[in-house]
Amino acid sequence: MVCRVSRIALTLVSLTLVAGAAIAQPIENELTLITPVAKTLTDPTLADFAKYAKETWNITLKTSALAAGTPVAYGRIVEWKGRPEADIFWGGESALFDKLAEQNLLAKLDLPKATVDSIPDSIGKPRPIPLKDPKGYWIGTVLEPYGLVYQPTVLKRLGVPEPKDWDDLLNPKLKGHVAQCAPTRSSSSHATYEVILQRDGDEKGWAWLKRLGANTGIFTARSRDVPSVVARGEFAAGFAVPSYMAFEDRLAGFDLKFVAPKTAWITPEPIAVIAGAKHAKAARAFIEYLLSERGQRVAMERGVFPITPKFRVQGAPGSRAEMAVEFTGGVRSYFDTDVNNIYDDAKAQGRYQQVNEQFRKDIESAWETLKR
Repeated sequence: MVCRVSRIALTLVSLTLVAGAAIAQPIENELTLITPVAKTLTDPTLADFAKYAKETWNITLKTSALAAGTPVAYGRIVEWKGRPEADIFWGGESALFDKLAEQNLLAKLDLPKATVDSIPDSIGKPRPIPLKDPKGYWIGTVLEPYGLVYQPTVLKRLGVPEPKDWDDLLNPKLKGHVAQCAPTRSSSSHATYEVILQRDGDEKGWAWLKRLGANTGIFTARSRDVPSVVARGEFAAGFAVPSYMAFEDRLAGFDLKFVAPKTAWITPEPIAVIAGAKHAKAARAFIEYLLSERGQRVAMERGVFPITPKFRVQGAPGSRAEMAVEFTGGVRSYFDTDVNNIYDDAKAQGRYQQVNEQFRKDIESAWETLKR
């Protein structure tokens, strides 16, 4: 009897020690992202999350981000086969997240119900843009339009009005003055190519994209480079630019303007925990942080918009938040506007490689001919 009581006592002590360890170390002390999202957004959010981890759990968190375009990031996660070198996949097209989930390469998020419920299922008409995965493998983080940037001084010199819609980039006076990134290297460019193809149909859409190719003076290596070359006045306008990438050049003091055409694709910048992640607790904690008011405020000061209807981009006069509102045409929340979405994500993903191959054949390989 005494031995049995001793064993029970030892068991209780062991359980207490385990529970105490769990409380002392609720998350791991390291976190790695793989992401197409630019450092101008990932760096401040990771830095503030590390500060939050110190304040909340007294943990010194080491963070890092592997920069990779969406198709490249997707390919690497597939190659890792459940033994990933990163914990989180953040940013890009949600259909690629669905494909990863189908291959059992994403883990269920298991976020608090209140957090998940605060984000609507979708936004926009006539084709709703999904903001979260009903199966629970990914969730949106911010809303970000892919639009046009332009340099007012250069446009004035060329005698070209400030663009408002996609078609304005086909102005003959812009020949050689448009910058874009190939859809094979950029998810924002790929999605915007699809907007044109789905708006006009394949035949007219590819004819439109060839005309844009004829006006294009550079295909940049990264989508991030498009607003930069326009900001410096090397080109007059840029195609398929994420709002926050352009905003960083505005913050740097360049005379750069942004406009989201009425059919601009708006991404929810999905986020997911990669199956087999070494730091899964830290990954989930980061996602919860990012969806909290604190995380949303940090993101909104970088030129993106809240993923929940309860937040607005707002700050003191002269603040980054107010500069972002002015830069993006006065928008504080996309839940306050009528989002006109024509982009069919399933259709786009069903022909992803086909569009890339046709781009290489009809535009990339024929670019010099198109320009002539």
